[in-house]
Amino acid sequence: MSDLRVVLADDQTVVREGLATLLKLLPGVEVVGAAADGEQAVALVAEQRPDVLLVDLRMPRCDGVEATRRVREQYPETEVVVLTTYTDDDSVLSALRAGARGFLTKDADAEAIARALHAAAAGQSTVDGEVQRRLVEAAMGGGQPSRPATEPADGLTPREIDVLRLIAAGMSNTEIARKLVVSEATVKTHVNHLFAKANLRDRAQAVAYAYKTGLVTD
Repeated sequence: MSDLRVVLADDQTVVREGLATLLKLLPGVEVVGAAADGEQAVALVAEQRPDVLLVDLRMPRCDGVEATRRVREQYPETEVVVLTTYTDDDSVLSALRAGARGFLTKDADAEAIARALHAAAAGQSTVDGEVQRRLVEAAMGGGQPSRPATEPADGLTPREIDVLRLIAAGMSNTEIARKLVVSEATVKTHVNHLFAKANLRDRAQAVAYAYKTGLVTD
């Protein structure tokens, strides 16, 4: 299996060089470029076509959110993982909407970063615990649901809503299948249907959607 090719972007030289050194020590990871801002990050992605862009949010010229948006629109084969000190509502949700696949804070260790990079390359989401908390709080909008929890959202069936609530509770498809006493294939079908109806890309977006619509309130 070939190494995971990664471009990283951070405007702070010490952080950028430290990340490059750390990533080079990880088995199965190859650093193919390091950028000092979002413009350079997008240019490096265009040149190197990496598997993953590891990007900070606050950078000059082009910030991490805009860089994420441009990369996901122009080079969809490259996934994006955000590594940031910022977990405020706007930063987290803006990056999510821009297409970031993973969210980590800068106190994440090497193992957590490696997991997030490999998960992103496999099309899976990884959300740091602190970022997850901020995401849920922001999605709840101060605890006021945008619609009654009993009103179906986007035409979801009752069973699809059940599955969504269990996703929001952090359950895997296997765990949901056991909980609902159905096959895992049936759960996958429900997940695919609810993602299509609600225009969701991954489970991180599903959690935000569940709270925003009031289908989950605590």
